[in-house]
Amino acid sequence: MTDYYDSHDGAPDDDAGRPDTEHGMTRRQLLRHAGWFGGAVVLTVASGEVISHIADSPGTNAGATADAAAVRSGALRFVQVSDSHIGFQGPANMDVAGSFTEAINQVNSLGFRPDFVMHSGDLTHLSTAGQFDQVKQMMAGMRTERVFTVPGEHDSIGDAGRAYRRTFGMGTLGDGWYSFDTHGVHFIALVNTLSLEKLGHLGNDQIDFVRKDVAGLPSDTPVVVFSHIPLFAMYPQWGWSTDDALKVIALLRRFSSVTCLNGHVHQLFTKTEGNITFHSATTTAYPLPKPGRAPAPTPQVVPARQLKEALGIRSVGYRQGDRELAIKDQRLA
Repeated sequence: MTDYYDSHDGAPDDDAGRPDTEHGMTRRQLLRHAGWFGGAVVLTVASGEVISHIADSPGTNAGATADAAAVRSGALRFVQVSDSHIGFQGPANMDVAGSFTEAINQVNSLGFRPDFVMHSGDLTHLSTAGQFDQVKQMMAGMRTERVFTVPGEHDSIGDAGRAYRRTFGMGTLGDGWYSFDTHGVHFIALVNTLSLEKLGHLGNDQIDFVRKDVAGLPSDTPVVVFSHIPLFAMYPQWGWSTDDALKVIALLRRFSSVTCLNGHVHQLFTKTEGNITFHSATTTAYPLPKPGRAPAPTPQVVPARQLKEALGIRSVGYRQGDRELAIKDQRLA
C-alpha cells in the first residue's frame, strides 16, 4: 500500500485521477475541508445518493437528511472510542480518567442508545491489573447493549496481552481475535499489537481465521474490521502500519463494502482503496504529532483550551441496503 497524506502536511498527495468521489470531492478532501481536528464529516447513503456534510454546521439541510438516514428504524448505530490510556501521567493530559469520563458522558448524550461501543485499543497505559479494572468499571457506565474491545500495544506490555485477555478476552479466539454479526453487517476484530518489538503484525493463525471466517459470506455483505494499528501504511517509520495486512485485505477484496476502523495514531485520517475505506480515530487522552512532523510519535502538549479539540468519539450508523456506513466524528470540546 502507498503512503497517503494531505499535501498541506508536506507529504504525498494522490488525489489526482481518483474515482472514489462524493459530489466532486474525495473523502479525504472532505476531511481536509473539515480540518484535521475540525468539524466531523458524515457520509450517508440515502435512496442511492451519497450525501456528505460537516457535522454540527447550522442550517445544513444535507446534514439533517444524512442524520435522518442514519437513525431510521432498524438502523445499526454504534460508537468507537479509542486510546483512553488510563494510567498515563504527564503534561500532555494531567487527567486522562477525567477526559475518558467526558467521552463516556458524550456517548450517553448522543440522543440514542448505541447497539454497542467498540474501544479500539490502548485502554490502559501500562497494562496493570488496576488500570484494566479501572477502565472496565468506567466503561460499565456507558449506556449501550454491549462493549467490545481490541488491545493496543499499551495493553500488551510485558506479557503479550495475557492480562488484557483475562479482563476482556472472554469468548475470543487465539490471542484475542473474534467476529460477530448484527443488522446485516459482519464485524471482525483483529489483534496486531502483541509485541512491542514487532508492532503491526497479524500472523498466520489470525490470517487463517479471517480466511475461514469470511469464506461463507455473500459478497454483498458489508464488512467492518476493527484493529488498533492501521491496516494500511499510514506511516511505517513510526509503526503506523501492519506488515502483513495485505494478506487480509486480499481476502476482503471481493466484498462490495469494507470499512476498517483503527486507533493508535490519535488523530482523524481517512483513506480509500477501491471497495475498502480506512478510518483512523482520534483519542480521549492526548494528541500525537502528524506524520513526519516530529522525531517520534510522543504525546503533544497543547494549550489547555485546545486539548479537547484534539479528543473525541466516533458514532457510526448503517441501514440495511445502504452501500456505506455513516460516520460522524465528534470532538469533546
